[in-house]
Amino acid sequence: MRGTGLPLVTPFTDDETIDEPALRDLVGWVDDAGVDFVVPCGSNSEAAMLTPTERTRVVEVVADETDLPVLAGTGHPGLHGTLEQTTADAAAGADAALVVTPFYHQHDQAALASYYRDVADESAIPVYLYSVPKYTDTALDPETVGDLATHPNVHGIKDSSGSLEALQRTVDRTEEADFDVLVGSGSIYAAGLEYGASGGVLALANVVPDLASEVYARHESGDTDGGRALNQSLVELNRAVTAGYGVPGLKAAMRHRGQPAGRTRRPFEPVAADAEAELASLVDAALDADV
Repeated sequence: MRGTGLPLVTPFTDDETIDEPALRDLVGWVDDAGVDFVVPCGSNSEAAMLTPTERTRVVEVVADETDLPVLAGTGHPGLHGTLEQTTADAAAGADAALVVTPFYHQHDQAALASYYRDVADESAIPVYLYSVPKYTDTALDPETVGDLATHPNVHGIKDSSGSLEALQRTVDRTEEADFDVLVGSGSIYAAGLEYGASGGVLALANVVPDLASEVYARHESGDTDGGRALNQSLVELNRAVTAGYGVPGLKAAMRHRGQPAGRTRRPFEPVAADAEAELASLVDAALDADV
């Protein structure tokens, strides 16, 4: 996977069931907005609150609605759950599996490397590592990633550490492999690309898929200054829909753009009215920025 990936939200109805018509509409919108691949059932999809059957259904709907590559989140806390999800999602149309580091219990780097090799051995589709210490309290060391990059079915990583140092070290340790390093933070997208990343998977792209994609397009055309300036104009919005207000804020910002993001699943609660107004202002400012 190269370019800009979109970790698609899962829209829910008022009774917290998956709103499939809204999901199809969202896929149609982002499909036309210039992103390069779609990522259902990741952190921003509230995947941890979906049953395995629901996750596979989301992947099936997304794959049915787009011709873009589908990188499906298939990770569970344990090996067997991850293998079952990966098998089911491959049959549902996923082109590759994004496998988060096992969570709840803590595991050392050797155990993580063994786990990923077993997943990659069994998976019928390419495997992408997913390091997101904010949610799992576990980070994949660049040395571990470099070792796993030699596996023929491990094709890349989404690095959501937010650390440019870790990103650069990962790029350095995988440069000899056929391996994609994807930036997981919209605030450092342009910088990550300059450090050698292949693309990104950005929550921000749910709100401004066209602008997130333009950062990558400018970089690829050689306009690194323009890409950096555009990225800088998106930093405050990115912070608000990630560290600031999380998934409820992300969905509120999407609704401000007229998109059917739906409600969140509990225990998430909608953002307050003042936060919603702040998010709307940040969206408008990003769209109006002349960069």
